[in-house]
Amino acid sequence: MDAPPDREDVGPFLQIGATLRAFGFAAPEVLASDAAQGFLLLEDLGDDLFNVVLRAGEDERPLYDAAVDVLRDLHRRDVPEGVPVFDAARILREVSLFVEWALPALLGEAPSSQTTDTFEELWQDAMAPLLVARPVLCLFDYHAENLIWLPQRQGLKRVGLLDFQDAVAGPPAYDLVSLLEDARRDVSPSVVAHELARYLDDMPRDQHDLFRASYAVAGAQRNTRILGVFGRLFLRDNKPGYLSLMPRVWRHLENDLQSPNLKCLRAWFDAQVPEELRRFAPDPQTFVAP
Repeated sequence: MDAPPDREDVGPFLQIGATLRAFGFAAPEVLASDAAQGFLLLEDLGDDLFNVVLRAGEDERPLYDAAVDVLRDLHRRDVPEGVPVFDAARILREVSLFVEWALPALLGEAPSSQTTDTFEELWQDAMAPLLVARPVLCLFDYHAENLIWLPQRQGLKRVGLLDFQDAVAGPPAYDLVSLLEDARRDVSPSVVAHELARYLDDMPRDQHDLFRASYAVAGAQRNTRILGVFGRLFLRDNKPGYLSLMPRVWRHLENDLQSPNLKCLRAWFDAQVPEELRRFAPDPQTFVAP
């Protein structure tokens, strides 16, 4: 890893990696380090990302079973000290990326202050299920591009973990949403239903409804943020490939917004973004900052 200190801090990667290894998970071993210079020599976990082996024909179920088993174990453990908290301010800051970057480019004009104010007010109300959940260690980008299949290992160590430096203390539903509502690949509906049921098996039945509400809000929050991030990656960083992923993210978001407690937020999106702008990847020629 080469992380220039003026742009990145390897400290969180080192801290979270050490925690994960101590818990018995397959985070890369650090073979040598010069943290002051941002240099780390890491164990090579191989090239078999979940996305790679799934495209090659591997069955989804064993991989997703193993990934959910990691989350079920991780979420039984205490959050280490010093991990940033996924609080109301952060939730709002992240979803605001949508109205800052994606919405103006989609509509060709900046949203009014009333539009953005209403958006923030709706999120203030909607986020409640995320804030009441017992915080766990969320790896934050837990999806098929950041997981490596290691079938030669045993148990939880069959899932190699990458890109966990942005970990937060947040709701248990967050990483499960990241895994099952993947922006880069479609997870089969039967696998989604199966893995949700397996995760809920660890939970008392009287907590299932609250978890499902939290899952929907976590999904809506994450997918709203991703739409904003993908818009920014194109507009600011000239990375057009992310535009092709936006229709899938819209589908995830629309599904999340079917939750009864998100009815008002769903109405806001329906009023602001015509359906035809969600179904197809934005045209790079017209998806521009107003």
